[in-house]
Amino acid sequence: MTKRAAMKRQSRESGILDSREFIEESKVRRLHGPHNERSGWSPHPSNDDREQGYLKTLKPKSEGQIELMAAIDAHNLVMALGPAGTGKTYLAVAKAVEALEAGKVGRIVLSRPAVEAGESIGFLPGDMEDKLAPYLRPLYDALSDRLSMKRVKALMAEGLIEIAPIGYMRGRTLNNAFIVVDEAQNCTYVQLKMLLTRLGWHSTMVVTGDPQQSDLLPGISGLSDISARLEAIDNIAVVRLAERDIVRHPLVASMIGVL
Repeated sequence: MTKRAAMKRQSRESGILDSREFIEESKVRRLHGPHNERSGWSPHPSNDDREQGYLKTLKPKSEGQIELMAAIDAHNLVMALGPAGTGKTYLAVAKAVEALEAGKVGRIVLSRPAVEAGESIGFLPGDMEDKLAPYLRPLYDALSDRLSMKRVKALMAEGLIEIAPIGYMRGRTLNNAFIVVDEAQNCTYVQLKMLLTRLGWHSTMVVTGDPQQSDLLPGISGLSDISARLEAIDNIAVVRLAERDIVRHPLVASMIGVL
């Protein structure tokens, strides 16, 4: 028996692992590079040459989005009006997540009218959340882009993210919450008046919609009328986005201009 084999056998019998055995004879490389051998390996990010940034930074991409983000920071009630693709819903949900993560609010309340886009799909199975899921898909997409879907489900289970149908909002007072009312062009004047008066203490409400894409009969949507009335109040911000603020495919802006 050679000297090396005897040393290996002795280390196995004594229960002591010889690190040279794994370094010399195996093909497993060290986790740390040569620059860390002198000081030893550390999991601290400063010892890693790679840049690891997993949190998406929320940055506006147009002047209208800059105005909208500043309005949400400065006002408790914001009306965001504009064509499709201007980032109204995404910015509102992203600001809601930001406020929840910072501890500025205790929960996020999402509300959206259950109105089909010109096509009735009949009754949906399941409980209230299951029935509303197809209508709230854009809000879920924005949430999952800022948080993992696993975290979204956990926050919903804890009640920190609440799905509130418009039909069940009457009589409620939403304190310490960030409320997002999406697709408000499909709400009547009475519905919007009821929703706006749900605002409680230490809460922020963002109402988004496109007055030009209402799925209601002509003259029923109350978004344009209410926005014009609230624009005269100093403590309420009405932000009107335009075609230049569209951040989707360039063809979307071209189509909006002619359709």
